[in-house]
Amino acid sequence: MVRLLRRERRTSGSARGTEADKARRGPLPGRGACLSRWHPAAGLRSVFGGRSVAGQVFVLHVVMVLLLVVAAVVALVLQARHDTTKEARNRSLAVAETFANAPGIREALRSPDPTRVLQPRAEAARRQAPVDFVVVMNTDGIRYTHPKRDRIGKKFVGDIGPALAGRPLTEEIDGTIGPLVQAVVPVKAPDGSVVGLVSAGITTEHVGGAVDRQLPVVLAAAAAALALAMAGAALVSRRLLRQTHGLGPREMTRMYEHHDAVLHSVREGVVIVGGGGSLLLANDEAHRLLDLPADAEGRQVLDLGLAPGTADLLASGRVVTDEVHRVGDRLLAVNQRPTHVAGGPPGSVATVRDSTELRALSGRAEAARERLNMLYDAGVAIGTGLDVTRTAEELAELAVPRFADFVAVDLFEPVISGGQPDAAAALCRTALSGIRKDAPLYPVAEKIRFVGSSPQARSLATGQAVLEPRLSEAPGWRAQDFERSGQIMEYGIHSLITVPLRAGAQVLGVVSFLRSEKPEPFDTDELALAEELVARAAVSIDNARRYTREHSMAVTLQRSLLPRSLPAQGALDVAYRYLPAQAGVGGDWFDVLPLSGARVALVVGDVVGHGLHAAATMGRLRTAVHNFSALDLPPDELLALLDELVARIDQDETEKGGSAPVIGATCLYAVYDPVSRRCTVARAGHPPPALIHPDASVVFPEVPAGPPLGLGGLPFETAELELAEGSRLVLYTDGLVEDRERDIDVGLELLRQALERAGDSPEDTCRVVLDSRLPARAVDDIALIVARTRALSAKQIAEWPVPSDPSAVAEVRAAVTRQLAIWGLDELAFTTELILSELVTNAIRYGVAPIRVRILRDRKLICEVFDSSSTSPHLRYATMTDEGGRGLFLVAQVAERWGTRYLPAGKVIWAEQPLP
Repeated sequence: MVRLLRRERRTSGSARGTEADKARRGPLPGRGACLSRWHPAAGLRSVFGGRSVAGQVFVLHVVMVLLLVVAAVVALVLQARHDTTKEARNRSLAVAETFANAPGIREALRSPDPTRVLQPRAEAARRQAPVDFVVVMNTDGIRYTHPKRDRIGKKFVGDIGPALAGRPLTEEIDGTIGPLVQAVVPVKAPDGSVVGLVSAGITTEHVGGAVDRQLPVVLAAAAAALALAMAGAALVSRRLLRQTHGLGPREMTRMYEHHDAVLHSVREGVVIVGGGGSLLLANDEAHRLLDLPADAEGRQVLDLGLAPGTADLLASGRVVTDEVHRVGDRLLAVNQRPTHVAGGPPGSVATVRDSTELRALSGRAEAARERLNMLYDAGVAIGTGLDVTRTAEELAELAVPRFADFVAVDLFEPVISGGQPDAAAALCRTALSGIRKDAPLYPVAEKIRFVGSSPQARSLATGQAVLEPRLSEAPGWRAQDFERSGQIMEYGIHSLITVPLRAGAQVLGVVSFLRSEKPEPFDTDELALAEELVARAAVSIDNARRYTREHSMAVTLQRSLLPRSLPAQGALDVAYRYLPAQAGVGGDWFDVLPLSGARVALVVGDVVGHGLHAAATMGRLRTAVHNFSALDLPPDELLALLDELVARIDQDETEKGGSAPVIGATCLYAVYDPVSRRCTVARAGHPPPALIHPDASVVFPEVPAGPPLGLGGLPFETAELELAEGSRLVLYTDGLVEDRERDIDVGLELLRQALERAGDSPEDTCRVVLDSRLPARAVDDIALIVARTRALSAKQIAEWPVPSDPSAVAEVRAAVTRQLAIWGLDELAFTTELILSELVTNAIRYGVAPIRVRILRDRKLICEVFDSSSTSPHLRYATMTDEGGRGLFLVAQVAERWGTRYLPAGKVIWAEQPLP
């Protein structure tokens, strides 16, 4: 950047010149005057005349180039001489050493006539090597060879001392053939003694010859460079002449002094920015208003530390008129126009005017805008979830530090758990946020009871916000806790606003806003903002409270409807897991139901949806399954009855216009018989079961997929599986294998892999499956049952066919008595005989052959009588005149349970007795 420098005023005589000078210069040369005076022909003369700035620059360039050329030539000559001399020393030394170490040199030196042998060889070497002489001499310096034969036999000119000592020597001397560069090297015998000397050299005349040959080329190149430099200087000077309009130094000095005085005297900042975004010029006022650094000129505008808005405006060059920018504690009105519109250079010029009188108005507008932004952010950031505590924390985090330095949210304890607010209950500090962590305020989870004189208590009592601009002048506040109040004052907290959290007519708690960093106390405008913030947060907190209450009720209902423990039975080892969804209560359920004949029913179901309706529907379906299973119905018939029940529920809901119908209820019902090791399975829209064989292989048996419950019109089908003892049957709901990110086939394959890694026990299987398949945040309930099968051995089963003859009853009683004795159950012999006597008699009298009797010894003693009739006996009270009808009454009295189970080819009447 160019910064116009102020120049000292000269005296009137020297600065202004003579009257003749004034007449010659004319008026003060502005831009228009200069343009009117300058002509190309006169300008060219000014370039070479030296009167203008351009001419002086041209002469200066020419002189500098000429001096540089002369210096370059001298440097080249000196460098060339140095290089050639160095080359001559190296060459002489190399030739001398080569000749001294050549074969036969030592023998020739010992011969009677060394000159005859060495002279031809020396001359041949001299001619081959670019040297002027090769001289061989003895240790006394007497020459044996020389290019001039009259020099042979004479004393060698030079220092041979180092060579006699065994060291080569290179020197510059005046020899017999003139100034030269020569090298002297020793000729050594095998024992290391010096037997002669060899010298090779080049005369200085030949050394400098190369330089003389190069000098014309160097001078020619220098002349060409000088010509090019002069041409370039002429072009530069011509351009400078055009840009300065032919002005001389005095005229330019006077013009710049005038412009500099005007530029820096005005009380308005002027900033000129180049096309590349760099600051070219800024006057004193601009430096003061924008607080520019001293070295601002020449730097990028974006790197000067200006406010982002101001820096972007100056760098953009866009046209603005009286655009207001805040810079520090000033409000500046900026006007900016581009400089290239009228043919000028690229860039922009901006004027900056101090408009601090608008500060109050701008401050109020900025405060209003910030408050609107905060209220908008409150609508977005508060109430993102349905958790009471988290919603309170969101309010506290939003207000710090934008509105207050510390914010505390205190709620009545019942509110946190979803209950109704109780004015007599204590408040619990639910959220606390601040600019620092060491404030002496009540911590989170602290139980608080505010005294009646405290601002919080007054807000709760009146339902109105309370402003305490200066806590030091509020004695009622200090009465809450004198010691803590003193610590708060020492900490620097000096102003307080308390606002009740009101949701309709209910007050849920109170919010406290405290200020410490900003010295100004809270005012009435800020009190209104605090009330608006808390009003918006109160709606979200009340919604979260209501959701928490409903969620708690639904969870309680769901927990009460699910089995709390598994019934005792001996057919299966069962482990189960139930994981509710994170988003709400779902409708998944499961059951393990003991049936007659040591059989066990496994049921798992799912009601689509969440909330109270899903939980209540799940409870109704589970109760229905309990009742239907007591009838010992096959799985397909039980699902048909359940489907009809769901259809009736939907019809009732539709007629009453109440809750939504049950859409998407599914169920899987399986009955396992430990005697036959067969499992009968039927499903209504439910995922298929998984079966883990004893060898740890996993399959998904083909079970016909019936429609979901409630659709009606289609029958359900069953699949019969024969399970080896120790097999594990895995029942589950779709929350385990389905989610929004993958297909159910992928979920089933992942389940298969988890089951293959599981151990043998049902508990270990449940753990491995959930550890590998449980998502981070479950969106649906998960019910999982793992049942490992057992089988009744032949020793636990006794069976006899019964002829259709009343006399066979006695044989049956005798056989049963013997079997009970084998089992060690003699105590049950009498009651068992009584039960079987009545049941077999009824089968013979009213049933159809064939008739069989079976006794099972499991956790209980089970007596079963089979016949081919579908007629079921009924328990009734016999009158005084009846001869019969008391048998089933006696059976019901002595047995723990009894009942009828229908088969495809008849029925079974059974009775159970507890083992002693």
